[in-house]
Amino acid sequence: MSEKSIGVVGPCAAGKSTLVRQLREAGYRARHIAQEHSFSPSMWQRLSTAPDILIFLDVSYPVSAARRPDSRWRQADYEEQQRRLAHARRHADLYIQTDALTPEEVFRQVREFLEGRD
Repeated sequence: MSEKSIGVVGPCAAGKSTLVRQLREAGYRARHIAQEHSFSPSMWQRLSTAPDILIFLDVSYPVSAARRPDSRWRQADYEEQQRRLAHARRHADLYIQTDALTPEEVFRQVREFLEGRD
C-alpha cells in the first residue's frame, strides 16, 4: 500500500465521505477536500498538505437530489459547485461518475487504481 496522500473532491452527495472512510479503514491516508465550497479554484493544490493523488467523484443533479432529500438543495447550488470544482476535475488523477455505482463499486475502482500505481 502506498504512503501517498489521497484527496477526494466532488459535489455534495457524490460519495466522498463514504469513500474517505473506506480508504482510511483500508489503511490509506485519505481525506475529503472541501473544494466544492471554496471560491479559490485551486484551493486543493494550495493546502499545506496538498494530496499526492486527487480523486474526483461526480454525481448528476437528479441523483444528488435523491441522495439528499433536503428541499434547500437546488440545481443552482449544484451548478455552482460544479463551477468551483472545474479546476480539480481537470487535474484529477482519477474521475468516477457515481450515479449508477454502489459505494462498494466506487471503492473497488479506486482501490484497483491505487494498487496499479504502486
